[in-house]
Amino acid sequence: MAADSEKNNDHNKLKKSFYEGELERLQVELIKLQEWVKAKKLKVVIIFEGRDAAGKGGVIKRITEKLNPRIARVVALGTPTEKEKTQWYFQRYVSQLPSAGEIVLFDRSWYNRAGVERVMGFCTDDEYWEFLRSCPNFERMLIRSGIVILKYWFSVSEEEQEQRFQSRLEDPTKRWKLSDMDLKSREKWVEYSRAKDEMLAYTDTKLSPWYVVNADSKRKARLNTIRHILSMIQYEDLTPEPIELPTRTHNKGYVRPPMQEQTFVKDYYADL
Repeated sequence: MAADSEKNNDHNKLKKSFYEGELERLQVELIKLQEWVKAKKLKVVIIFEGRDAAGKGGVIKRITEKLNPRIARVVALGTPTEKEKTQWYFQRYVSQLPSAGEIVLFDRSWYNRAGVERVMGFCTDDEYWEFLRSCPNFERMLIRSGIVILKYWFSVSEEEQEQRFQSRLEDPTKRWKLSDMDLKSREKWVEYSRAKDEMLAYTDTKLSPWYVVNADSKRKARLNTIRHILSMIQYEDLTPEPIELPTRTHNKGYVRPPMQEQTFVKDYYADL
């Protein structure tokens, strides 16, 4: 099984040179989309859901790393406070929705109730079923108000997820990604599968469909997701014309304070 999995992974890999070139090209297109959203005052919500270690964070990072953070922002809410637990379930997400000219990327969203909360027993059966009944109506209301909603589910095989968990254990820079919840999710693969199937059955609607991303190959998942986003919002190139910088003016009367009066960071690499 391990050998077969390794062969499949090799088959799924894209050459690094192609991946980096294509990613750069798509990120230029994302800039064009950003400028279109700003100019046309669109309101865009992109939801990223999926199993732990499915690569959602990596996709979000590649989407946003070249964008203006004042236009495109990431929302990754933590555990609800005691006060938030008493509120209407969707209330804390509503406050994060975009204003005109904004793109909001939800790194997990209101669908927590249909996934983690359902599987881990953090909500009651009544709360769960009420969510499934209410969610399509909630999203219909948002869409009717002018918000564009794109929903992505990142699907990863059990073998690939395990490899990524092991990689996080071995790499101290990634170990923080492996939470107690991740460890518990390893024991509940089937339960998460059932929860996902049930969630899609109720919330994969014609008005607000789910788009499933095969995420066993991180590089392919990133490129495929970005290309799909670009295909879902019709935009035009509003890239500003090149700017000619004016000639600098110098105030000859300005006297700079002595540099010795400033505290500089030590140059730890002065000898290199």
